[in-house]
Amino acid sequence: MVGMGKKIAMSIKQPILLELKGLSKNFEGLKALDKVDLTLKKGVIKALIGPNGAGKTTLFNVVTGLIKPSAGQVIFLGMDITGKKPFQISKLGIARTFQNIRLFNNLTVLENVMIGAHNSTKANFLAALFRLPSLKEEERKIKEKACEILDFVGLSHCLYLRAGSLPYGQQRLLEMARALAAKPQLLLLDEPTAGMNLTETAELTRIIKRVRDLGVTIFLVEHRMKVVMGISDEVAVLDYGVKITEGTPEEIRNDERVIRAYLGEKRSYKEKELAGS
Repeated sequence: MVGMGKKIAMSIKQPILLELKGLSKNFEGLKALDKVDLTLKKGVIKALIGPNGAGKTTLFNVVTGLIKPSAGQVIFLGMDITGKKPFQISKLGIARTFQNIRLFNNLTVLENVMIGAHNSTKANFLAALFRLPSLKEEERKIKEKACEILDFVGLSHCLYLRAGSLPYGQQRLLEMARALAAKPQLLLLDEPTAGMNLTETAELTRIIKRVRDLGVTIFLVEHRMKVVMGISDEVAVLDYGVKITEGTPEEIRNDERVIRAYLGEKRSYKEKELAGS
């Protein structure tokens, strides 16, 4: 009980990294997001769950600038980033992966991760044009860092393989490695374990926890409830674009509103899944 008390106290003291205020998005009259308020504290793993079509990926797309909200604000590190372009948001320290893997399949594993570091480069156009020593040194450092990240996710043996030749699970890891190369403070993971087998899923969840331990805040959309309940510090639930509740995994698994909205008619089977069994 003492340890639990310390954990709660630490959670209260953690500063807010991301705050969504009244976030709404309409598509030709359809409310994909409806006045969503949500906060994400620094240093946590927070999951966003809900039935298909609940608005989870839409919320991620708004946060990362792929689409503009119809109303509301996205506040990151105290700054209003609502409506900023994706590259501007990335430079501020937000990176993401996608539900459908987006890699440069014809480039090597190493090149894919080096591309992910482009936002942190300092060399200007003239340095690139004339291949100045400053550019060569920066490229060396980027390559070195990319190798470190690939070692971190367990892909150091694949440096010079073509990205498209990797097995599906390793492509998922590579996409995460590329996102980490941008040195994010906040990493959004959209269905990170989709299509993975149990062994691959266990390895990825282990890496996600290690990323959080390095100081990167994690915000993920995930359908596998065993993963959500096993990895998350906090869980928020969307249903038809509305945030119906948020709390600890224990609170969420016992919330009747979540059971009704998320489980639907397959109640007996889904209750076991929501419980993480």
